[in-house]
Amino acid sequence: MERSEIQKRVKEVVGNVLELDSSDIADDANFIFDLGADSMQSLELVAGFEEEFDIELDEDKALEVQNLEDAVDFIAGYL
Repeated sequence: MERSEIQKRVKEVVGNVLELDSSDIADDANFIFDLGADSMQSLELVAGFEEEFDIELDEDKALEVQNLEDAVDFIAGYL
């Protein structure tokens, strides 16, 4: 899967979980500082990524991911 497709799908998951328009999410957006995610939403993001990409992520490592670009790279490592 191409990086651009992963990024598009990551933005869709983030938009759904955080109730934002995915087109308004910057490529380098920080989940907490830029998008206002709390700890519960961080867990929901991990679950959303797992469901969207049909993968099982290392939850502890996934929760260390703080921004969209890192999430794309992290998920790409599982595909």
